[in-house]
Amino acid sequence: MMRIAALQMVSGMRPADNLAQARRLLEEAAAQGAELAVLPEYFGFMGARDTDKLALREPLGDGPVQAMLATAARELGLWVVGGTLPLDVGRAGRVRNTTLVFSPAGECVARYDKIHLFRFDNGNDRFDEAAVIEPGAEPAGFVLAARDGTAWRVGLSVCYDLRFPELYRRHAQAGADLLLVPSAFTHTTGQAHWEVLLRARAVENLAYVLAPAQGGTHENGRRTWGHSMLVDPWGTVQAVLPEGAGVVCGDIDAERLREVRRQLPALEHGVL
Repeated sequence: MMRIAALQMVSGMRPADNLAQARRLLEEAAAQGAELAVLPEYFGFMGARDTDKLALREPLGDGPVQAMLATAARELGLWVVGGTLPLDVGRAGRVRNTTLVFSPAGECVARYDKIHLFRFDNGNDRFDEAAVIEPGAEPAGFVLAARDGTAWRVGLSVCYDLRFPELYRRHAQAGADLLLVPSAFTHTTGQAHWEVLLRARAVENLAYVLAPAQGGTHENGRRTWGHSMLVDPWGTVQAVLPEGAGVVCGDIDAERLREVRRQLPALEHGVL
């Protein structure tokens, strides 16, 4: 077994405060025995406007967010997945919404740029990530070496990606055992769709799903759904935190994963 943690936050408009809270939650996850800790989307900053994130963009390999993640991973002996941060792409007015993965040695070992960009307008709430964010193009993942010697194949995704099952099937075809979904779901869409989509991705791909989320009312007035959770490959919710900052810890079991896939070998049956 390996213990993993989803870190839930209610990030605000002061980056230094957000990074300090993220560090405290990483320390809490490590104290609970986690080997992998995953932060939510936009953990470092939730601005008043979409364009606010442009001032905080970082080049790959440099910047305060990446430095905090690398240092925490190394000092705490954790695999750390940094939710998302605004990554500089060398174009005025544009960034990537990027997940970076750091090994316990503090090395950046994987990068995923969010492919599917959220757009929503119900007359009251309006969001269009494409106004500032440049989409990624390719899936990404990494292999996590657990302390007991077990290797876990991990597939990366972010928030709105959750609505596109073909991305997760690509991960399953690449052998993913664990799917990560750092998110900032709105309260409206989260209340309606969050849990059912997470459980569906687990069931259809016979994989564990770990989904850290933003969860509460933010300084900018936005309300996010929270309910960070761990789902097993049978679709059972193993742990969940409805709202507020905190740590959701749970164990993933390689033998349980093999058993489910042996009993229901759907991944062997191909696609039309």
